[in-house]
Amino acid sequence: MNPEERELLTTTYKLTSENNEILHSLRRAQRWQAFWSFVRWALVIGSALGAYYYLQPYLDKLLDLYQNLPDFNLLLPR
Repeated sequence: MNPEERELLTTTYKLTSENNEILHSLRRAQRWQAFWSFVRWALVIGSALGAYYYLQPYLDKLLDLYQNLPDFNLLLPR
């Protein structure tokens, strides 16, 4: 192997190693982003379910009140 080929091979190896480190860091960042996205959606859905569970008695009372209201259309003049 002559010196030119050896230098080319060494340069290629250095570039490949640097490229591999960059790809690994990108993949690591992608995994963390997916994890935090899952955590965020779990918090959003969990808080929505918790709020519904907390407000359900009040919503049931409001719905019952609405269903038991008299029909005001009968009172309106035609």
